[in-house]
Amino acid sequence: MALSQPSLRVALYEGSGARTLSGGERFDSLKLLLAQGCSVRRATQPGTVAVWVGDFDSQPQPEGQLRVSLAEPDLPVALDASRAQVAAAPAGQWKPWFPVIDYDRCTNCMQCLSFCLFGVYGVDSERKLQVQNQDNCKTNCPACSRVCPEAAILFPKYKAGPINGDIVSDADLEREKMKIDISALLGGDVYSLLRQRSDKAKSRFSKERDSDKALAERQKCLVKLSSLAADIPPEVLASLPSPEEISRRAQEAADKARAALAQD
Repeated sequence: MALSQPSLRVALYEGSGARTLSGGERFDSLKLLLAQGCSVRRATQPGTVAVWVGDFDSQPQPEGQLRVSLAEPDLPVALDASRAQVAAAPAGQWKPWFPVIDYDRCTNCMQCLSFCLFGVYGVDSERKLQVQNQDNCKTNCPACSRVCPEAAILFPKYKAGPINGDIVSDADLEREKMKIDISALLGGDVYSLLRQRSDKAKSRFSKERDSDKALAERQKCLVKLSSLAADIPPEVLASLPSPEEISRRAQEAADKARAALAQD
């Protein structure tokens, strides 16, 4: 099976041997790296990422790692050179796609954890919801955002608000807020839920926070996975969980998290 090239993974480094950036510099640097199709994270400690970007001092470059200076007169060209060395996908062939939790709105209800097929969400040691595996997120799938009752799941690369982070007024949120029964959405009377929301369908917000769209996007991801099955060796395919098993595990994880929260 031919696998697509991965994105260029870089670390924006601000640890020993590099200058700590100001908030504005950090924002501009992250924005530029994302715009160049990089999968980027911020780091203050050395690690295993092959390509490091930062305002470095004169310390020698570690063996096996590439350094790209923010002071490069043509940073995109330097990033392209790094792509060639690590066999990453060319710029424009990978779209940064990841969810962001707005903790000012999030109530830790775990609906996104229950709904996501790909294990993007988890909880930390304090049982607080987190985006733990953003690389598992499927490009152009904002389904979890559509079922979030507090509009707390954002996708910066989505084309429209409020999913892309546009401001939501308290009045809008109050009109649209509804706890969606995930079990009913996945296996029960979906049409009944949609009928309950028919009076809300007039606003721009409800058109984006739509359980029908969320379910369709989720099913689309399953179809894509199924279409790849013919190219997967039988022994590998046999080891993969079924869509039903993935849903069951997600539901069990959510139930476990809720039970832990109920004990506090």
